[in-house]
Amino acid sequence: MTQGSESVRFGKRTADTVLHRFEQWARDTPGAHALIAGPESLTYGQLDERADRLAHRLLAAGLPPGGLVAIGTARQAELVVAVLAALKAGGTYVVVDAETPLTGQRQLTAADPFVLLTHLAHRAALDNGSGLKVIRLGAEAGGIAGQRGDQPADRPEAQAPALPSAPAAGHGAALLFTGAAEPRAVPVSHGLLLAAHDSWAEVARLTPADRHLITAGTDVTAFAAGWTGALCSGGALVLPRQSPWKPDDIRAAVEGEHVTVLHTDPATALDLLRGEEGPGTAYRSLRLLAVSGDRLYLDDQAALQVLLRPGARVLNVYGLAESAGTGAWFELPQLPRPLDDPEELSLLGTPFPGHRVEVRDGQIRLTPPGAGDAIPTGDLGLLREDGLLEFGGRLGDRITLPGGRSVHPYPIESAIRSHEGIGSVIVNGVDSARGPRRLVAYVAPPTGGSSARPAAPLPDIEELREHLSGKVPREETPRTVIRLRALPRNRAGREDRAALPLPVLPAAKAVARGGSTSGKYGSAPAGESLPASCVGCGGVGLGFVALILTNLLWPGSTDLTGVPQPWAFLFSVLYLFECAAFGVGVVFLFGGRARMRSRGRGRRITAAAHVAVSYLLLAWWPQDNLYRLAAKQDWPRQAALVYSFNIPLMIAGAVVAAYLVAKPADPFDFDEDDD
Repeated sequence: MTQGSESVRFGKRTADTVLHRFEQWARDTPGAHALIAGPESLTYGQLDERADRLAHRLLAAGLPPGGLVAIGTARQAELVVAVLAALKAGGTYVVVDAETPLTGQRQLTAADPFVLLTHLAHRAALDNGSGLKVIRLGAEAGGIAGQRGDQPADRPEAQAPALPSAPAAGHGAALLFTGAAEPRAVPVSHGLLLAAHDSWAEVARLTPADRHLITAGTDVTAFAAGWTGALCSGGALVLPRQSPWKPDDIRAAVEGEHVTVLHTDPATALDLLRGEEGPGTAYRSLRLLAVSGDRLYLDDQAALQVLLRPGARVLNVYGLAESAGTGAWFELPQLPRPLDDPEELSLLGTPFPGHRVEVRDGQIRLTPPGAGDAIPTGDLGLLREDGLLEFGGRLGDRITLPGGRSVHPYPIESAIRSHEGIGSVIVNGVDSARGPRRLVAYVAPPTGGSSARPAAPLPDIEELREHLSGKVPREETPRTVIRLRALPRNRAGREDRAALPLPVLPAAKAVARGGSTSGKYGSAPAGESLPASCVGCGGVGLGFVALILTNLLWPGSTDLTGVPQPWAFLFSVLYLFECAAFGVGVVFLFGGRARMRSRGRGRRITAAAHVAVSYLLLAWWPQDNLYRLAAKQDWPRQAALVYSFNIPLMIAGAVVAAYLVAKPADPFDFDEDDD
């Protein structure tokens, strides 16, 4: 970059935006670390230069003022370059999920961008069939980013239009996705993005010496808007060398890169501090732990505070996409006195500077800086006498029981969590095969870092009912308890109710004529049927064993050396599915017949269908591995494989079809063949 072009560029940007703040640091401290990601680490000067060149490429591609630029890549260093380039080109950016292609496709459809910036490895996976214009990072854009400022004038990039002036505060800067089960795209202006950064910088007391690490997925607001916390305050953003973050990678990065500000979700925060030797021993460089994405109970917040070094802060951050990740914050010193039952309370504290928070009709409403009407958050809350905001659950989690009665699960969950053996809990409504919807409690033990909770076994349903007696109305007491190692969570770190396993409830009995139940044709005892969860867990375990054995039994059958992307990735996924199908087939072979017998069909057809289904699942693993090792012109071997696998597969399919169309046996018709 020449000095002349630098002065012109900075001279144009007179309005105060997050881009202006970043460019100011790039001008004042060009050699300071901006992105720390191993070989992909960049200084402020390098990051600014690469973003400039990609911005010129966007303008050369015809990006209109305010045009939406979608960014989908697992390489976070290049993602940050692309975000800055979109802003420099006068556009609006949106980050889509490249690691979960189906989600990324839906996001692209909802956003309808002008262009997609991605890598070749993600391009096919993110293709939503809309004919979207694509610029490949690492090829078209990467080549531009690697050129120097003294490039020849006849280069297309040198002839690109000059970078536009700074936009007005009300113009769009980003499109952020909410963390709900059905995410919405929320437009965020330049003014709001800067105001959110300023309020966060004030609360977090950010300095240029800080090194920031954000564990959320790149399409989550915590990262998609939170990058400003580092790059607009002169700090450094620590990125994973391989995405997504894994717990061990986070630990290594926090310790090895001397991270001072860590932004993560409650479960990850507690997991990261697992096994620490005692108070004040965890991550000596860490001065601020910001926890967001889901409810953080007061006892867990206190446990985190104790494990960090003296003087370190633990913030419970309540933020929305509509406010660019800010809203309210709480830390323990805000409490005027210790509170009883901390395991049942989640405090959101006080609003961020410039924000307003109110509770109207029991629902939390948030007004970001410069906004008009208050935004209903969809969350319930309570303004306490001490002036602190207390979380009260989510409207969307409400459960409708028989008779139309509505139940909010959060008070029930909080009461259940006061059991010493429970660290996290979700109460859900599940339709029962035997009757109306029932309440089911999914419980998990405390995470290792939560040293404030004594070790105790998870309760069974009788113990849970006894614990809830007098705390929860009888009709709101769960009728079933499912004990899990951990509750499922989404990319934002929020407990994922949609991913909970269905409980194994007894099937409805087959009632014979006259109202009696036949012992022979009635529903199988619970111990004889095969729960779907057992099929899944056992199948995955055996599939993993099959994956390990593959290269031992058939060396070279899964060798993808020389196969280009994305085809190598697609083939590797195929191999995983083959092994998983084999594992499920083994489980079904030994445990699936009892469940099939409960359908009431004849014994012979059931036995044949059981073997056929098992073969359909089992055969793919050995078949494809043997096919891949067989030479195309090896006719004897090809014929042997066809007759050994393909013909039985056809027969198995016909048997399954016959089983499906067969009528259930009549319990009053005695058949000698079925005896």
